[in-house]
Amino acid sequence: MDVRNKIVIITGASSGIGLATAKLLAKQGAKLTLVSRSKEKLVELSKEIPASFAIPADMTKSSDIKHMIEETKKHFGRIDILINNAGQGYDASIEKTNIDTIRYIFDLDVAGPLIAMQQVIPLMRNQGGGVIINISSGTALMHLPNMGVYAALKRALAIISLTAREELKKDHIAVSVVYPYMTLTDFDDNTIKDPIIETEGYEGGNRVPPDTAEYIAQKILEAIESGDSEVFAHDWMGKQ
Repeated sequence: MDVRNKIVIITGASSGIGLATAKLLAKQGAKLTLVSRSKEKLVELSKEIPASFAIPADMTKSSDIKHMIEETKKHFGRIDILINNAGQGYDASIEKTNIDTIRYIFDLDVAGPLIAMQQVIPLMRNQGGGVIINISSGTALMHLPNMGVYAALKRALAIISLTAREELKKDHIAVSVVYPYMTLTDFDDNTIKDPIIETEGYEGGNRVPPDTAEYIAQKILEAIESGDSEVFAHDWMGKQ
């Protein structure tokens, strides 16, 4: 899909990959709904990005998600693209994993995107089609110490996405998964960290430098334009 003049929702838009994606798509002529929990950041960002609309929302709350979809439809009249980017990491050994933390991360990283999909699918179907991009993680393709729960949840999101892709083909709704690699954002600073097992760094057996948020934004644009089922930050990730 060509993003020019398309209505795009980006969650987690106030920083990192979401912010870089918002700026890139705006340059391509898209009209954006910017979503995050930080109202102040969104207001400032919406002043910088033309044809953008700011909606503060907590993606762990179904009422906020429904409001986000309703307000976007009311403001722009349609929704062409949904990018489920908001999420949070969780580092902990399996032995020390906190069950309450799992439930919170599940709500944010899996249930939130699923609810957003459920809300937007009927609208896209009535419009004759659309695009949904769900941001997974390279960890979903690996078995990394201390990242078992986070990787499992991101894997769950990928499976939900690819299943939805099959279910929605007849409605001309393309669902794609993007798998970032380590990225130079504040994601690690915001990651919840319980006691972990000390291990050497592991990147599929390779020492590969982190990507920039702008690089991953280009991969998200690639997924939108190509309609491919899966887009990897690097080709070797798809061979794990």
